[in-house]
Amino acid sequence: MPEKLSDIEIQNNLKTLQDWELKDNALIRTFQLPSFAHAVLMVGAIGQQAEAAGHHPDILIHGYNKLTVTLTTHSAGGITEKDFSLARQIQALPLRQKA
Repeated sequence: MPEKLSDIEIQNNLKTLQDWELKDNALIRTFQLPSFAHAVLMVGAIGQQAEAAGHHPDILIHGYNKLTVTLTTHSAGGITEKDFSLARQIQALPLRQKA
């Protein structure tokens, strides 16, 4: 089982991510995409990465083109390196966000 990271480790790792925030013991990022179809495609891309990593985030489509991803490792009771690893993979996706 992955180990929960310390507050200092979380803060240091968070500095390496763009637009992710720490809230309620989870990493959260909201993307605003050009359309509902783009949001659905992104869910599929994140789903493929998550499945390959054996780590499954909460994903919410709202407001037709907004997508919120929440990462935490429930079995560890908080944020682990698995969460940051998947966040980095999601961040590396070629996104076409709405301006």
